[in-house]
Amino acid sequence: MSAALEKFCGSVFWNASYLTRPDADLPECFQKTVLVWIPLGFLWVFTPWQLLPMCRGKERKSSLTKLYIFKQVLTVLLVLTAVAELVLAFLEDMGLDSPPAVQYTNPSLYMVTWFLVLLIHDTRRFCLRRDSGILFCFWILSLLCGILRFQSLVRRALQDSISDVPRFVLFFISYGLQLLLFLLSGFSDIAPEAKEMTNKNPEVTASFLSSITFEWYSRMVYKGYRKPLEIEDVWDLKDKDKIQAIYGAFEKNMKTAVRKAQAELEIRKRKKRQRESDPDHGNSMSKAQSQDILVMEEKQPKKKKKGAKGPHKDYPRGWLMKALGKTFWKNLLLSVGFKLVHDGLVFVSPQLLKLLIAFVSDEEAFAWQGYLYSILLFLTALIQSLCLQQYFHLCFHLGTNVRASLIAAIYKKALTMSSATRKESTVGETVNLMSADAQRFMDMANFIHQLWSSPLQIILSIVFLWGELGPSVLAGIAVMVLLIPINGFLVAKAKAIQVRNMKNKDERMKIMGEVLNGIKILKLFAWEPSFEKRINEIRARELKDLLNFTYLQSISIFVFTCAPFLVSLASFAVYVLVDQNNVLDAQKAFTAISLFNVLRFPMSMLPLVLSSLVQTNVSTARLERYLGGEEMDTSAIHHDPISGSAVRFSDATFSWEQDGNATIRDVTLDIKPGSLVAVVGAVGSGKSSLVSAMLGEMENIKGHINIQGSLAYVPQQAWIQNATLKDNILFGSELDEARYQQVIKACALLPDLELLPAGDQTEIGEKGINLSGGQKQRVSLARAVYSNADIYVLDDPLSAVDAHVGKYLFENVLGPKGLLQKKTRILVTHGISFLPQVDNIVVLVAGAVSEHGSYSTLLANRGAFAQFLNSYGNQEEAAEQNTTAVALEEAEEQRDETLEPCVEEGPDDVVSATLKREASVHRREFVRSLSTKSTSSWKKSQEEPPKKVKGQQLIEKEAVETGKVKFSMYLRYLRAVGWGYSFWVAMGYVAQYVAYVGTNLWLSAWTDDAERYQNQTYPVQQRDLRIGVFGALGVSQAIFLLFATMLSAHGAVRASRIMHQRLLSNILRVPMSFFDTTPTGRIVNRFAKDIFTVDETIPMSFRSWLSCFMAIISTLLMISLATPFFTIIVIPLGIFYYFVLRFYISTSRQLRRLDSVTRSPIYSHFGETVSGLSVIRAYGHQERFLKQNESTMDINQKSVYSWIVSNRWLAIRLEFVGSLVVFFSALLAVISKGTLDGGIVGLSISSALNVTQTLNWLVRMSSELETNIVAVERVHEYTKVKREAAWVTEKRPPQGWPSKGEIQFIDYKVRYRPELELVLQGITCNIGSTEKVGVVGRTGAGKSSLTNCLFRVLEAAGGKIVIDGVDIATIGLHDLRQNLTIIPQDPVLFTGTLRMNLDPFDQYTDEEVWKALELAHLKKYVQDLPERLQHLVSEGGENLSVGQRQLVCLARALLRKAKILILDEATAAVDLETDHLIQTTIRSAFADCTVLTIAHRLHTIMDSNRVMVMNAGRIVEYDSPEELLQKQGVFSAMAKDAGITNTETTTL
Repeated sequence: MSAALEKFCGSVFWNASYLTRPDADLPECFQKTVLVWIPLGFLWVFTPWQLLPMCRGKERKSSLTKLYIFKQVLTVLLVLTAVAELVLAFLEDMGLDSPPAVQYTNPSLYMVTWFLVLLIHDTRRFCLRRDSGILFCFWILSLLCGILRFQSLVRRALQDSISDVPRFVLFFISYGLQLLLFLLSGFSDIAPEAKEMTNKNPEVTASFLSSITFEWYSRMVYKGYRKPLEIEDVWDLKDKDKIQAIYGAFEKNMKTAVRKAQAELEIRKRKKRQRESDPDHGNSMSKAQSQDILVMEEKQPKKKKKGAKGPHKDYPRGWLMKALGKTFWKNLLLSVGFKLVHDGLVFVSPQLLKLLIAFVSDEEAFAWQGYLYSILLFLTALIQSLCLQQYFHLCFHLGTNVRASLIAAIYKKALTMSSATRKESTVGETVNLMSADAQRFMDMANFIHQLWSSPLQIILSIVFLWGELGPSVLAGIAVMVLLIPINGFLVAKAKAIQVRNMKNKDERMKIMGEVLNGIKILKLFAWEPSFEKRINEIRARELKDLLNFTYLQSISIFVFTCAPFLVSLASFAVYVLVDQNNVLDAQKAFTAISLFNVLRFPMSMLPLVLSSLVQTNVSTARLERYLGGEEMDTSAIHHDPISGSAVRFSDATFSWEQDGNATIRDVTLDIKPGSLVAVVGAVGSGKSSLVSAMLGEMENIKGHINIQGSLAYVPQQAWIQNATLKDNILFGSELDEARYQQVIKACALLPDLELLPAGDQTEIGEKGINLSGGQKQRVSLARAVYSNADIYVLDDPLSAVDAHVGKYLFENVLGPKGLLQKKTRILVTHGISFLPQVDNIVVLVAGAVSEHGSYSTLLANRGAFAQFLNSYGNQEEAAEQNTTAVALEEAEEQRDETLEPCVEEGPDDVVSATLKREASVHRREFVRSLSTKSTSSWKKSQEEPPKKVKGQQLIEKEAVETGKVKFSMYLRYLRAVGWGYSFWVAMGYVAQYVAYVGTNLWLSAWTDDAERYQNQTYPVQQRDLRIGVFGALGVSQAIFLLFATMLSAHGAVRASRIMHQRLLSNILRVPMSFFDTTPTGRIVNRFAKDIFTVDETIPMSFRSWLSCFMAIISTLLMISLATPFFTIIVIPLGIFYYFVLRFYISTSRQLRRLDSVTRSPIYSHFGETVSGLSVIRAYGHQERFLKQNESTMDINQKSVYSWIVSNRWLAIRLEFVGSLVVFFSALLAVISKGTLDGGIVGLSISSALNVTQTLNWLVRMSSELETNIVAVERVHEYTKVKREAAWVTEKRPPQGWPSKGEIQFIDYKVRYRPELELVLQGITCNIGSTEKVGVVGRTGAGKSSLTNCLFRVLEAAGGKIVIDGVDIATIGLHDLRQNLTIIPQDPVLFTGTLRMNLDPFDQYTDEEVWKALELAHLKKYVQDLPERLQHLVSEGGENLSVGQRQLVCLARALLRKAKILILDEATAAVDLETDHLIQTTIRSAFADCTVLTIAHRLHTIMDSNRVMVMNAGRIVEYDSPEELLQKQGVFSAMAKDAGITNTETTTL
């Protein structure tokens, strides 16, 4: 081979003697062949890939740029140099001597290569990123190989004259051109048409160099340093990183995987059934066989319900990881590649270190060797860090994408989930799946490769160590193997605790969510202490587990700190003791030590990865159960065209649970197109269930429902989105201005728009918090009307509005003359007055249709319906009343044309005069306290364009703290930990590192013994001393660490306890206005994410930071001891380090803040979606909500991705500093060769090799700490919110107060916020003992404000309220609220037993509770329940009908039996029968109490002692109903509207 090559180039190919001299060089032939062919070969192999875009030919070429032209010109010049060289060879050949073959081949090869480069440059114009990584690598290779030839030519020219001038010149020209091209390829080549994209995201056009060093990101870092970043500043995601693309791929794989898993589940079940030889088995099989296999797969999981009572229900398993793997395999493969290169290079450094120590110890070695080793050390460190950063980037990227696809999957699942599956997990739990479990996957993805990489590194280390120390290594390995079971045990324990803690966390979040949703009830009933106690009990359990978990953690940290040290101690001791001749010298010891250091990382990572894997396993199970759950099964809803029928029920039987009792039984109905059908029946007769069955929300038992055309649905409890009023009505449809105006007018929303601060642009709060019940219902109705569907399903929409408004809505929207007259309308109603006008009435009794037909038919039948009507007033009167009402209507219609109906009776009415005033009152009511920080909101208002009307925006933007985290936050946290704890923890760490430095210096001295006792035997006692002290120092290290971690565990739990307690107690004590302006999601976020951070993340970050900081200080100390000159180099490096750090931290911190701020909308939107599921599904808007979720998530992804890149940007720069530290410590050692011992050089460089990683960690930990401490800041922010008045004050009311129940208002004024106008304008009135007073008035007259004042939800702005001689402003809130009773407008129930809902403090005996239930007409219902009083109420009372919930609220009031009762429109959601029950109960049970009724229906208050008519915050009339009817005033006008002419007509 070598002979052929020598012939080929006409000179010696290889001669080793060239290298064994001070001025070493390579033979010329070697330089001309091997060094030329390596780079060329590389390029030729990879060129085909580079030319691929040319062949696709779909894309257009991008236009020329200056840079591109410049590159091509340089390449053409290179072609010319190659041509010139070839010409030279031919000229020489024509002369006398024929040149060797190499002179022809090389120029020809170069010519072909440069042509390829031209081609590649041109091809890259098809791509966005116009320069090629392959070319960049080729230039580097070519320049590196060329540099050897370069130096030998220069040296030869300096020694004697140049023999071959033309070739000499050509080489330098070509080398110069290559250098220029290399430099140019570092710049990004951006085509003019890509400018736009580059501004949105520079990454897409960044050059190769810029990509691997993340230089393209620098712009962002500078921007972040100059000013706090906003979400608008963050660059967009690449298209392939957007949720749509990621989730699309994941969903495809998920579907196939789930299908397989479900098939396996079937097999499992079948086996189980055979084992149990279930008698039901045969029957269920025959049913399944009748369907084809696929349907069987879909249907079968429903059988799950059989075991649903047991906690562990089977579900499709093991598919999630497969699906994720299939989706992200490219990323996984690439990162494996990078990781392999990195892991290989990790082992090169110790070998180079060994050579360096040998070089220093060897007097004869040539200087160039030392420099070569130093440069090689630097290069390996550099390549290693580039690979590592690419690998990390891929991993973190994978993590965010996995998280995103999981969240998207959970969201989509929530939209399609069957109602039975939905009951299994509460909203709180699903949000937890999104936040905690998806986050776990993200963390896991970051380290997934450690699972194979750690064992690989461990094995390689052992192999190299064997080479150093021989069999003695086995002692070290034995120690490691012993540690594995210990670790396994710890992991298993930790897993158990973790699972338990997830349950506690779920439970705590569930209660927390309910408390926040029902906070108003909690306040009105003074129940906060009971719930605070419940939450604190769960929290105590959680913290106890947390403490145990942290103990386990500290033990495992202890074990793993001991590990590397114990391993090295065992190995060295055995090595020295085994054989007298074995002397530990510097080469062996420090190569071994640096290998042990390499070992340290995988060994500490492995347990972390395993525990992370454990947690991910828990999460996998939870996610698989959720995502594999049943989908909504709408197979029973058909859409066949049947002429003459819009909706047809055929023998339809439905239930809520798969095997539950049927709620709808054998319903057969035919509803004609365009007809108006009323559904009536008592509470719990299944009216709402009938509607749900039509919407496909229930489980089909038999029969089907056929629906033709699109649906619109108005639920019983209006669902309002957090958006503007206009968006709520449009609900994603196009705006058609004329129709929109028509709808608003018909739905009686015009007067409301006048009242709202910004008309239809007013932002509505979460759950419609700033609209009254009636307004919500009208908006909900308007949404349905605007959607222009074919079939309208209306679940009692008129219940929440006043009687006259209800009448108006019926006339203008629902009735025979309304907007919807041509549509099919199915109306569930409790109002009798409308029944004569409907086409068909369906009477439901216990879920079955008892009769149906027109009004007159049913009356003639004398069936259930006739009795139902009989019990509520005489027919004749009702009919007569109707005709008079209709006549009146017609008379009034002419007048109404010009005015807004439903608001004013006549132009000169009192009402119209006060309307304008009312508008301002109303505005006040809505603009609840917006600014928590008055200054910031003032500043905002200065900058904002003036077009925003006051109060238009209800929910404020979440405050994002900007700027450096205040130092006081750290102090606040440490104070919570306790100063004593903090001090001793720090001392423990200091002691640990003192011992660490001691250990290393001792080892260095030990290795120098090898020199001292070179030709003598090594004294035994010296040997034993060395081993003993080494061991003692090592053990003390670990013990100090254990001491510190144990203490910090205690401190951290203490801090967690204090912070949660403060947060909770404050949130329960803030005034209502706070909850109106703060979305629940935001408060929940404080309790979930931020408390989690305080519990688990901050303590870890603090510990890691301390330990990194100490490690760096100790390393720099050791290097400076070896080579004092190093201190000079430390200074500039330190400055560079500091600046990079400051730049980075300000950007990173802000990005993390943006992340948490952009994350809450994801959860808020999710919560909103889940609560409005039936509406979204009924309208068929799932797609639109998915899209909205995608865009919300993309915004969050954007900030997360940016944050990840900022970490990589930093790491690359820091590792460069680390590589320089290594380089300089090696270089200094080479320079001061003569004066150093091997031991100290080994110590210095092995510490330096270690420093890179530690430097990196220090910055990472600093920024992590800064980022996480924000949680303390956020929690603290909510502990500072201003509280309401004290619960109990010095002044207690007398025992048994109020005994009489007299209420006096004395010139009482109130406003919602200091800067707003009054809502109640000085009310003065007396309410006597046991008097029954009805309060009426139009919407916004201040009726509800009156109750708020009695309970001091609003504090007085003037005047006072006196109850039984006590001014209520002088006593504690609880003393006041516990002695009043209210039956609130919305019946709110909490999860827990029925008994807990009635009596959370266990103050009453069971007899008393049963008595109350009996009076509330619930006794029979509760006695029939299997668990009776212990019956579990589901979240929000979902498993009771609205009427039953209302009765439970009545029972609450009866149990309290206070002297004063307030009824707030309580009878709105109840049918007449229940209404009747409630009224009679209140009459009898509360006969000796003062009762205030705030009524919508005038019937309810006609028998009051007195009626108070309110308007615009004043009392307009106040007298007995008889008097007021005689006096032609506001009240009599309202009564006329409701069809009441004299008090006797109504039996109510």
